[in-house]
Amino acid sequence: MWPNLAKIPKMAESMPMVLLGGTAAMELAPRLEASGYATHPLLPLEEADRKEAPPPAAVILSSGLERHIPSLRRRWGALPILLGSPQDDVEGRCRALGSGANDLWLSSAGPSDLLTRLRLHLQLQPSASEEDQPIVVGDLEVNPLNHTVQRAGHPISLTSREFELLLLLLRLSPKVVSRDVILKEIWPEERTTTSNVIEVYVRYLRRKLEMGGEPRLIHTVRGLGYALREER
Repeated sequence: MWPNLAKIPKMAESMPMVLLGGTAAMELAPRLEASGYATHPLLPLEEADRKEAPPPAAVILSSGLERHIPSLRRRWGALPILLGSPQDDVEGRCRALGSGANDLWLSSAGPSDLLTRLRLHLQLQPSASEEDQPIVVGDLEVNPLNHTVQRAGHPISLTSREFELLLLLLRLSPKVVSRDVILKEIWPEERTTTSNVIEVYVRYLRRKLEMGGEPRLIHTVRGLGYALREER
């Protein structure tokens, strides 16, 4: 039986607490700790509804442990959960995403794949104080809580996928976000080599964000991806 998480002390903010479940995930603990993450074994299932333990930064599960995800969601809500998979294929992604995980990590690829995906999800995870505040770039203002968007004081209506893409670009702004990252986060079911869905939705977003003649905010960085930033 896994140890009781409630007895684990809260870690410093500079060392995010990442929980591990299963042998394959536990074997990655030394590499994660060497990269600056504080790791702990996952809580036993019967403790899933107790509230006294602090929430972790993320949960890493080995393949086959997706049955624990509903209990983890009941306890901690929308924290990043990464489920192990022997290979990155359509079946593995459907199993991971269908079980409620945010992403999969390749148990056959070693710790580098997991570290890359974990860093991305922790970057996208806002702090509690950030969740209460709109995100502003130039004259664009987006409220992640109520899904409202306005530019120069005028409201903009977006579909759910348009809003997800805009929010991803905003939270990583002014960095360039690659096509691979966008596909994995917004359209994990699409095949990278055949899909032009990103270009289509970037065009939709630009049309709506520039409807009043406002300057461009979403820029194409050729060969790299897209960046949302104000250019003067």
